[in-house]
Amino acid sequence: MRFSAAAPLSLIAALALAACGGSDPAPTAPSAATAPAAPAAPAVPAAAPGEPSPEFASLPAPYNTANYSVGARTWKLCQSCHLTAEGAGNLVGPNLHGIFGRQAATVEGFAYSPALLAEDFIWTPEQLDHWLENPRTFVPGNRMSFSGVRREADRLGVIAYLMVETGYEADAAPAEEAPAE
Repeated sequence: MRFSAAAPLSLIAALALAACGGSDPAPTAPSAATAPAAPAAPAVPAAAPGEPSPEFASLPAPYNTANYSVGARTWKLCQSCHLTAEGAGNLVGPNLHGIFGRQAATVEGFAYSPALLAEDFIWTPEQLDHWLENPRTFVPGNRMSFSGVRREADRLGVIAYLMVETGYEADAAPAEEAPAE
């Protein structure tokens, strides 16, 4: 079979593939170059932007109204300095596993700034919200160079994300004190 130089390449490719018919050879194991990709992680039910995510449904209000994709996206600002897995160690910042209900500046093996060591509070979602809004003004003199998360919806999302990722237990985090009557 002869083809002119003007024949489209797609026609040539189609004819070449059609000519490859016939009996199928015995199946062979795929090579590393053609191995199928690892199975994808189970799909997380997607919530529309701005809609609550099912992953957060069991969290206390207002964190149960947060959007998972917003929280995961905002967490990317934090993950270069912090880990969330239990026992994973510290990076530039302390490991955040178990942060809720924990006394500030108490992660074993992390060198906190004198300003944060002088603080006496328990990490709650509300405390973390204030911290994330502007760490420099929340505890003046701390060493965290992060400028903060300005958008309230982003803070709500990342706190809900951390609640899920760090083993949050509602009983571990002290409730905010009610005003004296």
